[in-house]
Amino acid sequence: MWQELRAEVHDDGLEVVTVALDSAGPEAARPWIERARPEHPALIDEHHRLDELFGIVNVPSGLWIDEAGVIVRPPEPAFAARPEWDEGIDDDATDYQRRTLALEEQLLVEDEKYVAAVRDWARHGPDSRYALSPEEVLTRARPRGRAESEAAAHFELGIHLQRQGHAAGAVEHFRAAHRLQPENWTYKCQAWSFVDPHLGPSAEYDTDWASEVERTGVEAYYPPLDM
Repeated sequence: MWQELRAEVHDDGLEVVTVALDSAGPEAARPWIERARPEHPALIDEHHRLDELFGIVNVPSGLWIDEAGVIVRPPEPAFAARPEWDEGIDDDATDYQRRTLALEEQLLVEDEKYVAAVRDWARHGPDSRYALSPEEVLTRARPRGRAESEAAAHFELGIHLQRQGHAAGAVEHFRAAHRLQPENWTYKCQAWSFVDPHLGPSAEYDTDWASEVERTGVEAYYPPLDM
């Protein structure tokens, strides 16, 4: 769907760029990128710089930037199509995988609403009713205080230790990042993925994806689009 949308908006002067947030590097992101066969730039953010710079806390998130480099819409859930959550789930799936699927199917996905807004911005530019003023962008932007900055520092230290083969030492910093910025799902999922590809329970962490979604409420995972 991103390919179709990219082809459509490109004629109106807009460009689509996708970025994979994956500290495991190109080998981890490559299968997903190759499967999508993108014709637009497909980048990999191994250090989660987008979290630091723009306040992204979950994926997929979309960020609109105009030709002058001005943010027109801050990060928000950005689906180009409804995911096939049950892909890869078979008769041999574990109870945890089935629990995860049940939660995923309850997540709010507003793909049609988001794609329609992107198309409108492509056609009308700054006159689009979805293009926000700088004041509105600042109002909606996530605050960047001391806790968020410390969380980013701990996360980067964790990634460094993980790459140096000190996985046990990395856990301490990942846990600190989770504590300081609990709403950042990219930090949580990245750390969990190093010990379990299904983001399930582990000895290293006292929680997991399904447990956290149940604790915070499935309705909070992808907040409604404010359009």
